Amino acid sequence: MSEKEIKGLRGKIDRIDNQLLDLLNERAKLVLKVGRIKQESNYDFHMLDREYEIYERLVKRNPGPFPTEAIRDVFREIISASLSMEKLLKVVYLGPEATFCHIASIQQFGHSAGFFQAKGIADIFDEVERGRMDYGVVPIENSTEGVVNLTLDLFIDSSLKICAEVLLQVSHHLLSRSGKIEDIKRIYSHPQAIAQCSNWLSKNLPHAQVKEVFSTAKAAQHAAEDENVAAIASEFAAKYYRLQAVRKSIEDIAQNFTKFWVIGTKSPGRTGDDKTSIMCSLKDGVGALYHMLEPFAGQGINLTKIESRPFKKRPWEYVFFIDIEGHAQDKNVSTALEEMKEKTQFLKVLGSYPKSKLSEKTILQISLLEDSRK
Repeated sequence: MSEKEIKGLRGKIDRIDNQLLDLLNERAKLVLKVGRIKQESNYDFHMLDREYEIYERLVKRNPGPFPTEAIRDVFREIISASLSMEKLLKVVYLGPEATFCHIASIQQFGHSAGFFQAKGIADIFDEVERGRMDYGVVPIENSTEGVVNLTLDLFIDSSLKICAEVLLQVSHHLLSRSGKIEDIKRIYSHPQAIAQCSNWLSKNLPHAQVKEVFSTAKAAQHAAEDENVAAIASEFAAKYYRLQAVRKSIEDIAQNFTKFWVIGTKSPGRTGDDKTSIMCSLKDGVGALYHMLEPFAGQGINLTKIESRPFKKRPWEYVFFIDIEGHAQDKNVSTALEEMKEKTQFLKVLGSYPKSKLSEKTILQISLLEDSRK
């Protein structure tokens, strides 16, 4: 292809880019009109089910060759920027910057949301419950190490609802200032990250002192301050704290996923591809667990998870956390839940929300944090 042909094609691309920009501004004007109507009519400022509807419609409509997996990322940023013109969406996550919780927050809400740090999971619940934040993002489960018990326990007394779930494929890197393994005397990370890399650490750094901190990003901060310290953290954290990779992907199991819940005051409406999380405690009696779960089978509902936790207010009693397919507004689900109430001491719907869709690449535009440091 000649230089003249390339120049001609680039000219066409430029004209299309101009058209896209004009359309984005036209869309923005409509968003502002909708925002004014919502404010006057006291409608909800943000609707997660509406976002899901937009993503699904566009994915189904895409004829290619634009990659389908990129559509959600592109339109997430368009929606995020549009919302910021109406009001800053406030999201609190488990800090500091560059934790996996931070990454999950960006994946759900886009770069234009307002992100705020919390020191603990209980603080995230408190910020949302008090209305200082619109949403919180909390870790709930890792495919290797299991559930985050504190998150489950906090739902026992909280009135908050699960609004969405975010699934990240987690890859842990060993990071340090020099990038040289011989410099490492101490290793810092979150307890779950340490557990997920325990075999690698025992084989490759058996004499290094391993210390726990409350987040992988906090570990990266320690590594940035001391050349003899390494951190187990993400590539995201490496870019933000200007660290070198000593070794990449040191997790013991390659298929390592962490699930996060988005929590807020109200669950979204039906999307047609939902799940519902509930918590309950059993009435005492023979076959109590069987009878409690029987309504799900009777209504043809798939139960995807069940987890038990000690009920701290009542010794030797347990609370069950259950995930099922479907939305609480679905007829078969609502019928099963009504039947279930009669067979439990208490029953609480934690939320109905769209099933998560794992992005092919979950280390999101790292340039976001690079730009924020300029």
